[in-house]
Amino acid sequence: MLLRSPPPAQNSAKTGPLLSPLNTGPRPAGMRPLWVVVLASFWIATVCNLALWRTLARLPDLSGGQAVTVSIALALVIGLATAGLLSVLAWRWTLKPVIMLFCVSAAFGAYFMLAYGVVIDKTMMINTLQTDMRETRDLLNWRLLATVLVLAVLPCVLLWRQHIRLQSPTRQAVSNLAALLATCALLVVVVMLFFQSIASVMRNNPQVRYLINPLNSFYALGSVAARPFQRDESALLPLGQDAKLGASYTAEARPPLLLLVLGETGRSGNFALNGYGRPTTPELAQENVISQRNAWSCGTSTAASVPCMFSHFGRANYESRPANYEGLMDVLQHAGLAVLWLDNQSGCKGACDRIPTVDTSQLKVPGLCDGGECFDEVMLQGLDARIAALPAERRAKGVVVVMHQMGSHGPAYFKRSPAAFKKFLPECTNNSLQSCEQQGLLNAYDNSVVYTDHLLASSIQWLKAQEPRSSPALLYLADHGESLGENNIYLHGMPYSVAPEVQKHVPWITWLSPGFEQRNKITTACLKQKLDAPISHDNYFHSVLGLMDVQTSVYLPALDIYAGCQTGAAQGRPAAP
Repeated sequence: MLLRSPPPAQNSAKTGPLLSPLNTGPRPAGMRPLWVVVLASFWIATVCNLALWRTLARLPDLSGGQAVTVSIALALVIGLATAGLLSVLAWRWTLKPVIMLFCVSAAFGAYFMLAYGVVIDKTMMINTLQTDMRETRDLLNWRLLATVLVLAVLPCVLLWRQHIRLQSPTRQAVSNLAALLATCALLVVVVMLFFQSIASVMRNNPQVRYLINPLNSFYALGSVAARPFQRDESALLPLGQDAKLGASYTAEARPPLLLLVLGETGRSGNFALNGYGRPTTPELAQENVISQRNAWSCGTSTAASVPCMFSHFGRANYESRPANYEGLMDVLQHAGLAVLWLDNQSGCKGACDRIPTVDTSQLKVPGLCDGGECFDEVMLQGLDARIAALPAERRAKGVVVVMHQMGSHGPAYFKRSPAAFKKFLPECTNNSLQSCEQQGLLNAYDNSVVYTDHLLASSIQWLKAQEPRSSPALLYLADHGESLGENNIYLHGMPYSVAPEVQKHVPWITWLSPGFEQRNKITTACLKQKLDAPISHDNYFHSVLGLMDVQTSVYLPALDIYAGCQTGAAQGRPAAP
């Protein structure tokens, strides 16, 4: 019997795709883009918003049934809003990358909101964009890795492997437009049905709006990107160019030397000088210092507070300022004083851009620098030589030095104090704060305050050694406070309007040498009678100018907290009321 050879393969254009040895049939047509958008939006609106659902469940003004109703309503709103955005971008080359971007952003946002109880707004976005490698390293842990793996990596892998059914550009445009219109219509219906419930929650709990993930991140990023359209960020207007030195400089008194210690993450309530039950400031207790107990910050983060406190605007007007201006350090320099900025942190946020600056965070000083960062005492090393390198004609008039601390920067509080200053044990040595025992977390933070106490006391001793040549003084003020688990909130950076007081209540400590008191006619005894007077970062700009007897039209005596304790008119300035 003759064997017949098999018929030749038919043209694939007529019979469908060729079968490979690994396939048992033609490739499936794939999933429609609309269903991919729906599934991704459902995932983001539900699982990726666990921080929002947790917050709603804990709101005291919502009963169990109300919390469920509001949660369902918000889930629908978030899902429909996300689907509407994704439908606009549901094109062949953009759909998968955009959904992956949403998932990654949602995963990181979910972790930080769940782990630290923070919310994401414009200030938090600025903090994120300005975070350096040291701060990033302190935030990395296995919980973050696991969260990103589950919420972002796995969905992205599934999405990448999923075949998407392609359409012609015209049909895809029609489909995208129809999906957008449908989601908008449904969104209007949901908002109308649940408006009262949603509006009530948002009105009584404004922090909820900053938990809508990842739309909160995109909105915050958009607000940051829009700043150049609100004011010209490239322009810098002069400030205080009329600054001159006051009458105290005509006498033969020794020139002033003011050390401004810019604290990081200082909680006023954890300083024993302010009534705290633990001995966190034993060395300062031996000095004749003034510790203001009612001082408040301009913001809840370094990025917000430092530029604000060194500006003349004050908190109420800083964000809405029409343009960028020079700051405090520029005015001091205009007056002819020698100025120097030492930074052991992540930068001065623009406050020192036009003055001599030294970054001490990358030094290699044995015993003070280890693991890519330095303890704050490193700023005192070689300080005499650094000042001596400033222009002699300016030094002869007076010197202002800023020391920007690492302070109590979290979440790795245990890294902020050397072994010799770990007074409270055991301390939390984990940067995943929610896994720490509350007492261990408090111990680690308080140890950082003990070390700040030592830094300030050591600075005062250094200043005392300068008395034969100058009239020294010290002013310490923290940029913002910190949450240590109160109401399940950690770290800082909450929107100012909803931030807890511990993120805004800061220590303000002053030390004046006898020579400085005599020179400026300010008495420590008088200042100690005003320890509970309400003050804020708004007073800082004017108080420093007052201490240095700098006369300028931008100086406001009413905001100078020291002016009211001047016993004479040697400086030729009116006292504050």
